[in-house]
Amino acid sequence: MSAAPLVRDAARDLDVEGAAAVTRLVRSLPARPRLLGLGEALHDERAVHELRNEIFRELVEQEGYRAFALESDCLAGLVVDEYVRTGAGSLDDVMRTGFSHGFWDREATRDLLRWMRAYNEGRPEADRLRFFGFDAPLEMMSAASPRHALLALHDYLAAAGVPLTCARDTLERLLGPDERWTNEAAALDPAQSVGGSPDAAELRLLADDLVPLLTVHAPHLLGATSRAQWERAHLYARTATGLLRYHAIMADPAPARVVRMLGLRDAMMAGNLEAVAQHGPALVFAHNRHLQREVSRWQLADLDLRWWSAGAIAAARLGTGYAFLASVLGAVRHHGLGDPDPGTIEGVLSTLPGNRYVLDSRLLAAAVREARLVQRTDVADNHGYFSFDPDQLGETDGIVFVKDVPGPDRSTS
Repeated sequence: MSAAPLVRDAARDLDVEGAAAVTRLVRSLPARPRLLGLGEALHDERAVHELRNEIFRELVEQEGYRAFALESDCLAGLVVDEYVRTGAGSLDDVMRTGFSHGFWDREATRDLLRWMRAYNEGRPEADRLRFFGFDAPLEMMSAASPRHALLALHDYLAAAGVPLTCARDTLERLLGPDERWTNEAAALDPAQSVGGSPDAAELRLLADDLVPLLTVHAPHLLGATSRAQWERAHLYARTATGLLRYHAIMADPAPARVVRMLGLRDAMMAGNLEAVAQHGPALVFAHNRHLQREVSRWQLADLDLRWWSAGAIAAARLGTGYAFLASVLGAVRHHGLGDPDPGTIEGVLSTLPGNRYVLDSRLLAAAVREARLVQRTDVADNHGYFSFDPDQLGETDGIVFVKDVPGPDRSTS
């Protein structure tokens, strides 16, 4: 049976209805989410980023969304948040220093910050939009030093007069030069990691002693400083302890090393997302694989890796407070992806006359069952695009589809 009629019933044309079609879908969910995840199937596609901006503006203006969270360094993101809230610094400097993973050179991200800053101008503090990076300070081949987060946590507690069991000089001595921590050779060779050293082990114990003080002395700290400073100190605490654990795993030669690193990164993301939810409702933008509800799988050489994504952890903890819209792409010719097979979700969606759609997963599921759609397989040579598995449709709340993704030299308007 043809799936086309059922697909048409589930689809709303974003080029005709605008991003309001997304807000209507969100309103139809069982509960209003505190976090709305918007996935991207392939990093760095401007057409998808521009659509993200449209959706966020609509959610802010019509649904009262007050935060935007991005798959970027959580500590660097503090610079971006300060800019969009207060205008501190220049946009050029913020773009250069406030992001990881290459977001700094994405024009659509610059456009988003410019809009957020203009929206906040003249508004009371409580009504201003917030920006959050929610990724850990990690790159593919390295992890940051815990120095910045650990010393910032210590400084906050010390300045507030909280009795401490270790001196700042002790932390400085144990940390040593940052090059010990950021050595890229450690990604492939556990023996090169500082994470198994006596200094790192002692730092983990000292950090674990500092973190509970944020709760033990919460009444004093919230009175002597501010809730915003206290929350930021929690971010420093999560990041410092997470990085120290990550470095310890990097130093472990056990076979489970890689999957433990992957799992911890997503767990750190999830911890940050739970903090973002306190400032929500928020739109969260990241790769589908970080926001999905199902188990993450990756076949790396002879390793069959499985771990829970940040979205899966957030969904387990927040329940209906978390919703997820996965992105699905048709043709991305500048990445070697042509027209998808008609027996796939991408292929069936490509029969729609327009170029950009949002679809209700509950309605689309009927089309998938009727047509017995299969997963797209023409993506083997593109390691950045993960085709959509029809069996996982029930783990999403909606699908955002772009049929023909323009290349970088083509207009996306």
